[in-house]
Amino acid sequence: MLVKLTTSIVGSLSAYVLYKVLKTLYDELVSPTHNLPGPKSTHWFFGNFKEINEDQNSGLEERWVKEYGPTMKLHRLFGLSQLYTIDTKAIHHFLSNTDVYQKSEASRFFLGRIVGPGVLVVEDEQHKQQRKIMNPAFGAPQVRELTSIFVDTSIQLRDIWAAQAASNGGVARVEILSWLSKATLDMIGLAGFNYRINALGTDSDETQDELAEAFEALVAPSSDFSFLEFLQFRFAIFRRISTKRDKEFIKAQATMTRVGMKLLADSKREIAENGTFETGNGRDLLTLLVRANTSKEIPESQRLSDEDVLAQVPTFLVAGHETTSTALTWALFLLTQNTAAQTRLREELLGVSTDNPSMDELNELRYLDCVVRESLRLYPPVTMTSRTAMRDDVVSLGTPVTDTRGIVHETLRISKGERILIPILSLNHNDEIWGPDAMEFLPERWESPTSIANSIPGVWGHMLTFLGGPRSCIGYRFSLVETKALLFTLIRAFEFELAVPIEDVGNKATDIVQRPIVKSEPEKGNQMPLLVRPVGR
Repeated sequence: MLVKLTTSIVGSLSAYVLYKVLKTLYDELVSPTHNLPGPKSTHWFFGNFKEINEDQNSGLEERWVKEYGPTMKLHRLFGLSQLYTIDTKAIHHFLSNTDVYQKSEASRFFLGRIVGPGVLVVEDEQHKQQRKIMNPAFGAPQVRELTSIFVDTSIQLRDIWAAQAASNGGVARVEILSWLSKATLDMIGLAGFNYRINALGTDSDETQDELAEAFEALVAPSSDFSFLEFLQFRFAIFRRISTKRDKEFIKAQATMTRVGMKLLADSKREIAENGTFETGNGRDLLTLLVRANTSKEIPESQRLSDEDVLAQVPTFLVAGHETTSTALTWALFLLTQNTAAQTRLREELLGVSTDNPSMDELNELRYLDCVVRESLRLYPPVTMTSRTAMRDDVVSLGTPVTDTRGIVHETLRISKGERILIPILSLNHNDEIWGPDAMEFLPERWESPTSIANSIPGVWGHMLTFLGGPRSCIGYRFSLVETKALLFTLIRAFEFELAVPIEDVGNKATDIVQRPIVKSEPEKGNQMPLLVRPVGR
């Protein structure tokens, strides 16, 4: 009896596996993506994605676009096809129709381990509900109120670097990525939750807070490839196996929940005691979110639960810290490679009579804006995103594509389950949009931006750095003012020079962003060492 049962189970499993394999092969053969042009698979298991991950921003994808056109086929696992396109008309369709094109279940699972079920992860009506409640907290008037926090923290960082330079004969070798991460973490602590993290260590009687330690545990990059984590990403059944990384996530999320509950209670009490900004209190994002969520204009049925509000705490940290510190690091790196731009920017900034500019004063600085735009074009913190079709669809192309059979397609049929890769970096580097100098750091291009770039469906800057459509980055204004405040303070105070040969600078993707490394020092992880010299006035 047992033998028969075992045989039956094995037979059923074998039949199921065979069915899944045959269905996958059939779907591959009938998919219109299968016949699109594209590079050959370079790895039997990883397809083209191993070489993309190891590319080090050398222009691999840009070369593919030149050879195969804006819409092509890449190979994912086991050589299966995946649609890759920088066709702006198609991308606009994918980003606008969020009911049809959504993050895959696997992507939501892995991102959700870091940020929880916040606005970055949820879909459909839950996303619309969270976004509607959160939007007021990220408007220009609200960010204006937070600018002094950004400037004050920037000055704290400036003073730390000045002290280091003074104690080292007038020049300091500074690993700027870690310091900028600390500064932006302190900023989001105060601006996000009215919570002093003290990552910079400027309060001598305080140590770095447990919230910072929990967050750093969540975003710490994995040191090596984990086959089990790969299986967890592809197959939900393997997520039942607890890894060391899973335990770290659970512990960090528990800390965030406990601290977040206290922050939420404080915000509710702040609103009950003081409903205005007259005393300077209650301007942090969490309090604004709680105030919007309890507004009489929001029906009870449409309000967020405390759990949904708490889910935004790690979301705020990621949006206001991880991506911004990475973007700032690349901006300062680029300025070391274009000393004329660094000098011109400093001259503009030194023309401002105050060390404490307002948001409006920062936004009026034309060349600063050009530098920020150009650095975010060349080094978007998030280099690509993907979507999965929830149902069959047809998408129109701005540029027709000729498949390997010679058939010209002005539209593409998208099947349910089809995966679409949207390469932010490649589109930001496309020379048909930006010109033959697209790979160069030239802030001056933004003094007369090309009209062609208007076709890119981005929420800001005629580029895809902050995405576009209903799922565009809700905190882009926050991030931009944060970035400008730090650049304003640091460029006025210091001259920057790369501390290692340019050939030694590379990049390595973490779970969220692409951060710099020194190739000769891989054991040190992500870093960007610069020489910092005070500016004589």
